[in-house]
Amino acid sequence: MNYSEAVEYLYNATPLFQSKGVGAYKPGLQTTHLLDAHFNHPHMHFKTIHVAGTNGKGSTSHMLASVLQAQGYKVGLYTSPHLVDFRERIRVNGDMIGQQYVCDFIEQKRGFFEPLYPSFFELTTAMAFKYFAEQQIDVAVVEVGLGGRLDCTNIVSPILSVITNISIDHTQLLGVTETEIAREKAGIIKPHVPVVIGEYTPATREVFDAVAKDMDAPIFYAQEMPEVLDFDIQNNGIDFQTVSWGALHCDLMGNYQVRNVNTVLTALKHLPSLHINKASVGRGLANVQRNTGLMGRWQILGQHPLVVCDTGHNSGGWKYLAEHLHTLPDLHVVFGVSNDKAIDEILCLLPSSANYYWTQASVARALNAEELQQKATAIGLSGLAYPDVKSAFDAAYRSSSGNSTIFVGGSSFVVADYLGLVIK
Repeated sequence: MNYSEAVEYLYNATPLFQSKGVGAYKPGLQTTHLLDAHFNHPHMHFKTIHVAGTNGKGSTSHMLASVLQAQGYKVGLYTSPHLVDFRERIRVNGDMIGQQYVCDFIEQKRGFFEPLYPSFFELTTAMAFKYFAEQQIDVAVVEVGLGGRLDCTNIVSPILSVITNISIDHTQLLGVTETEIAREKAGIIKPHVPVVIGEYTPATREVFDAVAKDMDAPIFYAQEMPEVLDFDIQNNGIDFQTVSWGALHCDLMGNYQVRNVNTVLTALKHLPSLHINKASVGRGLANVQRNTGLMGRWQILGQHPLVVCDTGHNSGGWKYLAEHLHTLPDLHVVFGVSNDKAIDEILCLLPSSANYYWTQASVARALNAEELQQKATAIGLSGLAYPDVKSAFDAAYRSSSGNSTIFVGGSSFVVADYLGLVIK
C-alpha cells in the first residue's frame, strides 16, 4: 500500500464527516476507548492542551503550538480538517506525519480496527496520539473535531482547556441554541483543570460557570481581562500592545485574529508549569505559519490583483470576515458553501457591491452552485454560477484588474480546492 492508496482507504473505508456530513458522525466514546486501550493509552504519555469552540479554535491551536515550540518544547499539533494533504492534521514541531507511518499504521492495525467500524476521525485521532507518544513529544495541542463532550479527543486529561467562543453551527448534532451548543463544548472542562473562555454571551457564560463549578475547575474569561491593549493591522500581520507580554507581532492576517490572540495570551498565563517567557511568545506569534504550516486564514496568495483565501464557514465566522470585506474596493468573491450551514444568514452578511462567482467544492456536502446563485440573487447579490472552484476563480481573475481583490472562501472545502490548484 502506497500513500495515495492509504489515504483513499481512509476516505472510503471510514465515514468521513468532511465529505459526508452528519451521516459520518458517531456520538459516544466507546470505539475511541477501545482503540486507545489497544494502543496502550498513548495520550497519557504527554501533556495536552485541549481547544474547543465554534470559530477560531484552529488558529488558536496553531498559535499555542508555535509559542510552545519557540520555548523549546517538542510539540504535537492535531487539527482538522486538512486542506491539501491529510498529513496536515498531525504534526510534530510543524513537520507532518510521514507518509510511510500512515501506510504502516493502516496495514499493520487494520485487522484490529476494521471490526470496530471506526469513523474517519476516530481512527485519525488514534493514529495521532500513537504517533505523538512514539515521537516522545513534550506537549500536544489538540483541537476538538466537533462539539466537545462526545468528541473522540475528549479522552485526554489536559493541563489546560480552552473554549474560544460559541455561535450557531452544526445544529443537527449540537443543538439549535447557544446554550445547547455551549453545553456540548463545555464537555471538555475537566475536574480541577483550568479553563480559559475566549468570548461569551450571558447565556453561554451561565453554562460555563455552572460546569466549571461542578468540576471545581478554575475558569478565566479572556474577554473580561483582555491582554490586548491595542493593535495595528499591517501588510504582513498585526502588531499588538499587551498587558503581560509587551509589544508583539503576529504573522496571521484578518481582523478576527485580534480576538484569537487575546485568547491565546490569556491561555499562556495559565500554563505556569511550562515556564513560557516573553521572548518565546514574541518569536512564536511572529512565526505561526512557518512553525506550524497553518494555511487558509486570510492567506494571501497573489498580488495585483490581491488574492486572499479564508476558511470561515459559518455565520459566526462570517460576521467578522464580512467586516473586512466591506472595506475592500473592486472586490471579486469566489464563494461556495456546505449544504448544512445557515446559508441565508451568511449571504445577508456579504457586501452587496462585490462581484460574485458562485461555485461548489468537490465534496458531497457542497451546496449546488446554481441553487446558491438563486438564493443570492433573491437578496440582491449578483453573479454567475460555476461548476467548480477552478472555473469560478478563472472567471474572477479575467474580470479583475491589478487593483482588485479576489477573495476565495465560504467553505473550508472551497479553500481546499483552490489551494490544491496553487500549492504543489
